[in-house]
Amino acid sequence: MKKWLIPVIVIVAIIAIAFFWAMGIKNGALGKSQAVGKEWGNVETAYQRRNDLIGNLVETVKGAANFEKSTLVEVTEARSKANSVQVDPSNATPEQLEAFAKAQANLMGSVNKLIGNVTIEKYPELKANENFLKLQDELASTENTIQTQRTRYNEVVQDYNNYVLRFPNSMFLGEYKEKPYFKAVEGAEKPVQVKF
Repeated sequence: MKKWLIPVIVIVAIIAIAFFWAMGIKNGALGKSQAVGKEWGNVETAYQRRNDLIGNLVETVKGAANFEKSTLVEVTEARSKANSVQVDPSNATPEQLEAFAKAQANLMGSVNKLIGNVTIEKYPELKANENFLKLQDELASTENTIQTQRTRYNEVVQDYNNYVLRFPNSMFLGEYKEKPYFKAVEGAEKPVQVKF
């Protein structure tokens, strides 16, 4: 073997190793970015389930009681607003997540008002209505699912952010930006007051 060929082989090997190393970093970031998108989809699915249940709850209440129109309109409008706020997980900003969380919080405030008005003495026939009770249980279960999905979303965002911001990965991943966490809406730390 010629002596000049050894340095060429070493240089080619170093370039190949560097290429495959950088490719591994990029592919890793892509996989983690896709995981964030998937988990955000799971969050939206859980919220959609709640929105669907709320529609059923409203129809059950309408069918069983001569319900106060203003409360019903409030729930329907809040549900519509909650469905209109969309977040693209690949370009999510803290402001978008905050707007999404606020719309969902407003929806649940309206639902709590609906349930509170329905379950007090005004409509005692609904207390025994199996469909109404089942829907209340489903809503409680869905709230637990939403909380779980938000937690999982934040876990994959943390994993993604750690990966793309860590040195030396950050040198190769300039196009991958830090993703925001799902945060509670302002005032969520205060206990909910239920009034009858």
